[in-house]
Amino acid sequence: MENKQLSILMIGAHPDDCELKAGGTAALWARLGHRVQFVAMTGGDNGHPSMSGGALQQRRREEAREAAKVLGIARAEVLENHGGELLATLEARRDVVRLIREARTDIVISHRSTDYHPDHRYTATLVQDAAYMVTVPFFLASVPALERNPVFLYFEDTFTRPVPFRPDIAVKIDEVFEQKMAALEAHASQMFEWLPFMMSRSLGRPEHVPEDPVERRAWLAKAWFPDAPPQEVQACLQRLYPAGKAAARHAEAFEICEYGSPLDPEDFRRIFPFLPAAAE
Repeated sequence: MENKQLSILMIGAHPDDCELKAGGTAALWARLGHRVQFVAMTGGDNGHPSMSGGALQQRRREEAREAAKVLGIARAEVLENHGGELLATLEARRDVVRLIREARTDIVISHRSTDYHPDHRYTATLVQDAAYMVTVPFFLASVPALERNPVFLYFEDTFTRPVPFRPDIAVKIDEVFEQKMAALEAHASQMFEWLPFMMSRSLGRPEHVPEDPVERRAWLAKAWFPDAPPQEVQACLQRLYPAGKAAARHAEAFEICEYGSPLDPEDFRRIFPFLPAAAE
């Protein structure tokens, strides 16, 4: 049981969400030979200052594939739904159930339903709705139901209402942070074109992206990642890592969703093999 290959499915709303939220943890799983797949529920074809439609969707699909290569994961899939138009329909629920079943998934990770973007919120709703249905034999009977419900986790976010994110699991990613950054750089249409455009609007001034690759990466890291994990995540690291080994500059955190299988100590050790054995 301990050596079984895990199947991890991360479901984001857009082609860069999984890399941003859990690219480091994905790389750690992939290094150990586990099968990690990313799915974007939309093509993100409305997220650019000067491109849209099929051309942008194809570009973002190619960026997602390149990012997957950088992280060493098995696959990145981008669905055909239009960015900004995703809804929690029955058809979309069937798509999510199919994806989870076909991957024979052990762990599913997605957004919380209180996220800021409608695509994020409806992705979260679809994944939560699928959390029960994946084991129901005659729902989408064309794809065999799972015999056991996967563990479902939420990506970290900073939203506090109605309830803040609760870090149940935190993973140090310092050793793979540069790999994560390279994966984000593969999403050039977002990181270096859309992000500066939106930052300029929110800050009220143009945002300059450096041309030098080293300076550009430093700019991107500053734009997205704090100098240290939030206090709540640091406290979680203290619980999961032995004394003296919990310090981290970069970490990724996850909250357990009640709709999936419970994460008991045996499952915890099996699912997070890169965490210290003392973490129980």
